[in-house]
Amino acid sequence: MSDTPVLDDRLKKERYEALVDALYQDVYRYAYWLCKNSALAEDLVQETFLRAWRSLDSLQNDKAAKAWLFTILRRENARLYERYRPDIVDIEDQSIADSDENEPDQRLDRRLLHEAIAKLEKDYREPLLLQVIGGFSGKEIAEILDLNNNTVMTRLFRARSKLKHIFVPGSESGDEVPEGDVAEDQD
Repeated sequence: MSDTPVLDDRLKKERYEALVDALYQDVYRYAYWLCKNSALAEDLVQETFLRAWRSLDSLQNDKAAKAWLFTILRRENARLYERYRPDIVDIEDQSIADSDENEPDQRLDRRLLHEAIAKLEKDYREPLLLQVIGGFSGKEIAEILDLNNNTVMTRLFRARSKLKHIFVPGSESGDEVPEGDVAEDQD
């Protein structure tokens, strides 16, 4: 009898535990932004990591683990909404998951920013969250969302412009694309 299966199982378990330890908070934060409900976010994260465990052998490059997990999470979220449409909870009713600031002004600013981001159309909100929360590049976001890189860059620009319009009085409407950017219909 060979020790190889036992060793392989132990190495897989160690790899998985390292993955969970390193990326759990980022995956949870993104899940929370997707569903706006801490219990649902926990369920999504559990399902995401369960599917990750089952297909861990398909992850060839550990440097791509974060994008891989976010892709699994997005699919799990889509499955959740295919099964049923949960009640959407107003962001004001929830404590902000990643807020660790104690100053009232900072909490207010963060809450206003969260509300403004939550009001963005999904096409703008999702790439912005992947960049800000996930730390992904435009190219990585394009791969995760299965979009053209120029489309992602345009959506990121428009998302930021819309937020700027909300927070900076007198700024542009946010619909203009800077010269050199490609329009979205050219995916």
